Amino acid sequence: MPTLYALKPAFQDRLRPLVGKLAAMGVTANTITILAALLSVAAGTAIAALPAWRAPLFLIPIVLFARMALNAIDGMLAREHGQASTLGMYLNEICDVVSDLALILPFAAFAQFGARGVVAFAIAAALTEFAGVLGIAAGIGRNYAGPFGKSDRALALGVVAVLAAAGFWPAAIAPFVFPAMATLSLLTAINRIRAGLIGSAG
Repeated sequence: MPTLYALKPAFQDRLRPLVGKLAAMGVTANTITILAALLSVAAGTAIAALPAWRAPLFLIPIVLFARMALNAIDGMLAREHGQASTLGMYLNEICDVVSDLALILPFAAFAQFGARGVVAFAIAAALTEFAGVLGIAAGIGRNYAGPFGKSDRALALGVVAVLAAAGFWPAAIAPFVFPAMATLSLLTAINRIRAGLIGSAG
């Protein structure tokens, strides 16, 4: 099922000159991976610490875009500049989940969305990535199947953050936003598990 992940090659092409310069400067993929996670944690902490203020929510789309760029950069440094490593693989997957949790869970502080729905989405997002990683054990490789992969979650969360910051969420709809995203995430996890089962059976 197509997802925004299909746009990644074109995005990487735009970043390739910068990646070459970073590699020449001695910047490592693992450093970029950790930087992306720290950026997400810092933004999430700021939002959670100021629940009475909606303005910090505008940080979410900015950080999500920066994180997407940094994730592309660390992958290119690893693959195209000989920096791939087992440590890098662990850091990449763990930091992705940490970043997701850091940017999703602060929404639980906003009563309009409902803490349970937010937590459900955070758990479902983590399960989706776990199911994707298990594709390696199933013999089909890291699975990025949709309909609600990492890039799609980032776009949806960014839209939610901007609308919430601007005060545009109707009270009747807000409680259903995160449960809906949790449901899409679970469907994505199921698709990834199904792909692994079909692949391993073949």
